[in-house]
Amino acid sequence: MKIAVSGKGGVGKTLIAAGLAYSLAKRGFKTIAIDADPSPNLALTLGLSSDEASRIVPISENRQLIEAKTGTGYAGVFRLTFTVDDIVRDYAVATPFGVNLIIMGTVSSVGSGCTCPANAVVRSLLRHLIVERGEAVVIDMEAGVEHMGRGTARNVDVMLVVVTADVKALETARRIHELGVKAGMKRISLIGNKVENEAQKRAIENFAKKNSLEVLDYLPFDRDVVEAEVRGETPLKYGSSPAIKAIERLCDKLLQGNA
Repeated sequence: MKIAVSGKGGVGKTLIAAGLAYSLAKRGFKTIAIDADPSPNLALTLGLSSDEASRIVPISENRQLIEAKTGTGYAGVFRLTFTVDDIVRDYAVATPFGVNLIIMGTVSSVGSGCTCPANAVVRSLLRHLIVERGEAVVIDMEAGVEHMGRGTARNVDVMLVVVTADVKALETARRIHELGVKAGMKRISLIGNKVENEAQKRAIENFAKKNSLEVLDYLPFDRDVVEAEVRGETPLKYGSSPAIKAIERLCDKLLQGNA
């Protein structure tokens, strides 16, 4: 199963991405989590320490790797065709929750005109992971899909757009949905997150109905998550917390829908 998780910053998409990856791993899937957000935090949420996370060099910033894949020996000329399967083997980082992690780093959008070697490697790696490999893949994305390319985006089983009842988060979700439709994504669903009361749930429901969007699930506001993050801990340690239990149920719902 290939899942992309997107949304406005601060809505909780990284916890949901990490929680889904962990849930898939617990269910026996060999799972790769991809951090494709310009401000990567997935390593910490998957249980790596700050020191361990700081030692990971994002793929797009690994000059030695980029040169090995794209270099030709001629200035300004680089290869566009190369293998990337070895990158998964050599650069995926094992995490305490049974998920292998790859940090992509910053990626320019496909339509930006950037053909630099780093973008070529990252886009090829994304396509390889989503289209050609059999592992379960969960991608923690920035608020958009432009950098994926149509061919890659079409092979994602579902894109979850995480929202809160905040108007800015909802408007961002609407734009992400439009981009995903244009990219050919098969299924795009909203996830209402940090929901504290019925009024917030209705706000999300009404916005979705007005804009013909599907809400797949609602996850509760969880004080355990807030307190864990204040302590610098991953909330995944607290499997009995309401939010983590809700992510587990969301994983089962996604698997049933993909059967």
